[in-house]
Amino acid sequence: MKTTRRRLLKAGGALAAGWTTLPARSAATPEAPPVKSPAAPASADAPILWYAEPAPFTLEPSTSWSNNDGWTRALPVGNGHIGGMVFGGVARERIQLNEHSLWSGQPQDADNPDALEALPKVRELLFAGKYVEAQALMNQRMVCKGPGTGSGNGAQLDYGSYETLGDLVIEADATGGVTEYRRQLDLDAGIVTTTFRRGDTRHTREVFASAPARLLVVRWTADGPERIAFTATLSRPDAAKTRATADPAGETADGAALGMRGQVQGGMRFVARLGAVTQGGTATVEGDRLVVEGARSVTLLLAAATDYHGRDHETETAAALAAGRKRTFAALRREHMADHRRLFRRVSLDLDASGAPDAGRRSTDVRLKAVQEGASDPALAALYFQYGRYLLIACSRPGSLPANLQGMWADQIQVPWSADYHTNINVQMNYWPAEVTNLAECHEPLFNLIESLRAPGRHTARVHYGAPGWAVHTVTNVWGFTSPGESASWGSFVAAGGWLCRHLWEAYTFSGDRATLERVYPTMKEAAEFYLDFLVEEPKHGWLVTAPSNSPENSFRTPDGQVASVCAGPSMDEQILWDLFTSTAEASRLLHRDAAFRERLLAAKARLAPPQIGKHGQIQEWLEDWDEPEPGHRHMSPLYGLHPGDQFTRRATPELLEAARVTLRRRLSGGGGHTGWSRAWIVNFQARLGD
Repeated sequence: MKTTRRRLLKAGGALAAGWTTLPARSAATPEAPPVKSPAAPASADAPILWYAEPAPFTLEPSTSWSNNDGWTRALPVGNGHIGGMVFGGVARERIQLNEHSLWSGQPQDADNPDALEALPKVRELLFAGKYVEAQALMNQRMVCKGPGTGSGNGAQLDYGSYETLGDLVIEADATGGVTEYRRQLDLDAGIVTTTFRRGDTRHTREVFASAPARLLVVRWTADGPERIAFTATLSRPDAAKTRATADPAGETADGAALGMRGQVQGGMRFVARLGAVTQGGTATVEGDRLVVEGARSVTLLLAAATDYHGRDHETETAAALAAGRKRTFAALRREHMADHRRLFRRVSLDLDASGAPDAGRRSTDVRLKAVQEGASDPALAALYFQYGRYLLIACSRPGSLPANLQGMWADQIQVPWSADYHTNINVQMNYWPAEVTNLAECHEPLFNLIESLRAPGRHTARVHYGAPGWAVHTVTNVWGFTSPGESASWGSFVAAGGWLCRHLWEAYTFSGDRATLERVYPTMKEAAEFYLDFLVEEPKHGWLVTAPSNSPENSFRTPDGQVASVCAGPSMDEQILWDLFTSTAEASRLLHRDAAFRERLLAAKARLAPPQIGKHGQIQEWLEDWDEPEPGHRHMSPLYGLHPGDQFTRRATPELLEAARVTLRRRLSGGGGHTGWSRAWIVNFQARLGD
């Protein structure tokens, strides 16, 4: 592995990058004929995903992952602001569109004024061992007021949901059989290319999202006697209208443009503008369709924006489209590739592929299936690693919102779990690769989100706990939601702010930049102030513990038969606070400030509940040595100190390292790690264990 920065890897550096599922192979669709001698990469380690057929095409919005098969096989492009999923159709091409800030909902005050009064009683019940009663009281008085996230269905609530921008559909006016079909994503170029031959004409479509131009660009060329003719439409399942729009370039043959505008629940407005530049043909608008006829090549330019935080989305998109029209396609492509490669080419990963030298000549789905059946293909693992980096580059850029639960790609109005920011692991996991794979700029949107939570988080800390500092719980959104979720069993994870602060500290430890430390220290300090006030002494050992909280989304069973989730001092909380107090104290020392506060932090750190080894030889998940009803639970919370934390090390705590190994073995034997993100966490654990 090569890099241009001083530091790349810490022990067991993360390889996970949020959603990185390689599409599985499908049966051929009517417009996906069997490929005849397609072109192929020259080597197995070329950073290219390619397929011999289009992704299954439908314009019906998916309602769950179970019927989302075609969309997950499409290939993603993105520039941090605009995203697209390219299906690679022949007679009909679909590019599903996203704009990074298109959210329904609105800011709300969901903090519960009853919470502070109920807090002492909840703590009393917890320390008396009455966990079910404590959880019931929390559900009555300490969760957010109102419907909260709507159990992950917030699109029609104030909480809101990230939503699809819509679809660009291109329907070609052509007939005849197709040969030599190929659909590929070149990770190094950041371009999706679809090629096919019809008769004596070779057709090539290239799609990329340019960060410098703030445009999604589609280029279609025909090399042969056949001319290009198609209609292009912009559509959305809800709350949008498309019509001809005044084009900034003027009313010329190439000045044809469509505008799709709408307003989602809560009031956010959006616009998408589509323009066409043709060579050897014409582009006109007929009603709500853009019509191209007789062209040798066509370049479609799409600009999109919302009025989130007062942006002038109309002017912004008009300017982007006008500027794009003045550039040649070659210039736009060259600029995009240079910008993308500036990030992507910082790291290369070379795994010995000598055992499968021809792997790259097989389509990616075929390679994946072979590996699933036991074949060796090290280059596919390297490709997967680089695909993760590609996705982070594509969905998280300075000035954009951070990667959400689906990065930035979503084809629904009500996206699963509203595609929000789950702060009990998922948003953090999205950014584990940022520093270790040399994408520090891509980390920036997360820092902005964390800093934006301070103001609403202060209100939550004061209303719910009577505490200074700022707090956030299990979920948040673009509207600054920091209240506990609507169910105490999962929504009351109180250590989320501390976990987020680890990313601020790592930005400094990887860069060594004092200006970065100056920036992040106030947020870290204010988070630590909250926990110093929130911690209470548990009666059995006198340890300082969080109460109430939970071990993310897991439950425990007590010897007297109680099954609950709300508890005091779950191991993950104590490990996160050990982490936060350590880093904040060190930041204070390096900055030569707040000496008295630093001493308070170190004193509290010394009194935190230590990691304990339970009856199975495992790291205990809770203060007491309880078992869980679900032994293979997907969250690996008690192993935070192994990764992403560094509290468990071979040199300082070999006994904890071995207990972590036992914990992981027990989870896996119980069926754990059955989801993609959980498996990614396991990969990092194994790396830290040296396995």
